Amino acid sequence: MENLSRRKALSLGVALGLVGVANPARAWASGGPATGAAVGTGPEWIWDDAADPLMASMIDDGHVPAINAAWASWVNNDDPLPSGLPAAFAAYLRQANRLPSWADPVKLARAGDFNRRKDTYLFMLYGLGSGIMSTVIPREAKSVYWSAGGADMQDRAAKTFTFGYDLSELGAFKPTGQFVVTANKTRVVHAAVRHLLPQSPHWRAVADETIPISAADILVTFHSLGTYVYRKLLDWKVPFPAADQEAFLHSWQVAVHLLGVPYEHIPKTWAEAERQSARVLTPVLTPSTEGIALAEELLGLTAQIDLGVTRGFLNEFVRYVLSDEVGDWLGLKRDYASAALVRTAWPAFILFREGLSPVMPGAFYMFDQFVRALAMLFLNKGSSGTTTPITIPTGNRPG
Repeated sequence: MENLSRRKALSLGVALGLVGVANPARAWASGGPATGAAVGTGPEWIWDDAADPLMASMIDDGHVPAINAAWASWVNNDDPLPSGLPAAFAAYLRQANRLPSWADPVKLARAGDFNRRKDTYLFMLYGLGSGIMSTVIPREAKSVYWSAGGADMQDRAAKTFTFGYDLSELGAFKPTGQFVVTANKTRVVHAAVRHLLPQSPHWRAVADETIPISAADILVTFHSLGTYVYRKLLDWKVPFPAADQEAFLHSWQVAVHLLGVPYEHIPKTWAEAERQSARVLTPVLTPSTEGIALAEELLGLTAQIDLGVTRGFLNEFVRYVLSDEVGDWLGLKRDYASAALVRTAWPAFILFREGLSPVMPGAFYMFDQFVRALAMLFLNKGSSGTTTPITIPTGNRPG
């Protein structure tokens, strides 16, 4: 479907707004950096004019297997484009695979250093916080579940680890880093999913939208990651100087833009991000059949790794970093001994580890082993220890 006909359909109300938001245009219009949030112009009516028609033609013309084979060796930001790509696809990548003009290399370098200094907290929050939160964002959960990746969550999780690791690594945005390439591969995958998922009768039966992964959906995911982690670090009293906060935000601004979100819709400050998150993320959180299944798969995969803790402890940590309400939605069985330990010893662990308290909690070594194991899981990009290739799908999850 061409972009014009998409917008015409949406303006007629064929696709609903964000789940739980009675007026999506109003939700995006107030308190944020963007203007023009009227019907048909806000981020919930923006997809990807550059990548979407290209990937529709690549899939329909049978080029995807050749692309996946050709770009497997394309990893570093300064790697030349591989041979064997269709001419139109190569032309698109030459234009897209670059930093925006407003990217600040000093801030991006500081963000990399911050990620290195606080990696254990970040990886834990991304994994047990943001990762599980994604299962109670209905649009995201349903899109993941019914896309091809939903049929193999271990592979899907490993690819997500690759995205997060490449974003968080030192020098991620430099020529020798990998994130610009990883982000552009992810953007192409999103475009492919936009073409494929509407063909799935299973997704259409549960979706409240006709085309998945709008710019608004990507921003909601950003809030479940960057904005959520920002607030948790402050709440936990982890030292977070203003320059680190600004750099961390800037790295996410660049990342979101590389995924195709127009600059004018990206929050410019953390205050704007938190206001936008309160309007467009918090109201949509709710369980779904698909999300409950995904959460169980993700926690089951995590429990298979030797983290030095029980599944009951994992359940209670998820409840601690998200809420008991989310834990109840997902049916996470209670472990009250672990709950008491987490809620009393974890704050003490943070204070001692950051040098803000001289008192070492009795559970220090257990927590230290736990966060280190989670960090290593992330640094090893899942369980494989190597980058999981990002590949373009050619179909959806079978029924």
